[in-house]
Amino acid sequence: MSEIVFELNGEQTKLAVSPTRRVIDVLREDLKLTGSKEGCGTGECGACSVLVDGQLRLACLMVAGQLDGHRLTTVEGLGESPLGAKVQTAFAQAGAVQCGYCTPGMEIAAVDLLSRQPDPSRDEVRAALSGNLCRCTGYVKIIDAVCQAADVLNASEDAQS
Repeated sequence: MSEIVFELNGEQTKLAVSPTRRVIDVLREDLKLTGSKEGCGTGECGACSVLVDGQLRLACLMVAGQLDGHRLTTVEGLGESPLGAKVQTAFAQAGAVQCGYCTPGMEIAAVDLLSRQPDPSRDEVRAALSGNLCRCTGYVKIIDAVCQAADVLNASEDAQS
């Protein structure tokens, strides 16, 4: 066991854990943050997506020791940022969910995209979400939600100008 210290959804966190334990297991089992899902365990589905220092990462492919000294945001913490809140609201308004299993990873991927490209084309949205699999939808409403969040984001920035 090692002590790792990191920021989790805005809160300083200390955790005694094996540094080789998968982050998805630490989140779900130790920290009881069950928003991130394990769909494949091999980095193929995106259901376990999180942000580490603001960049998209797959929690099933990371080990706990990689969190030490870093900032981790899970879907539970997205709503704390204006961008994350806009994305989550857009997903709800657009009906961009069916079973909801992929939704946390899709929302994380959307925040990652919009933080880098605030006015993406539909093709850029498709490309950014391509690492996230959904078995229930045709992705149309998910793409609509990301575009809607971008529109809201850009409208609020225009209003501030």
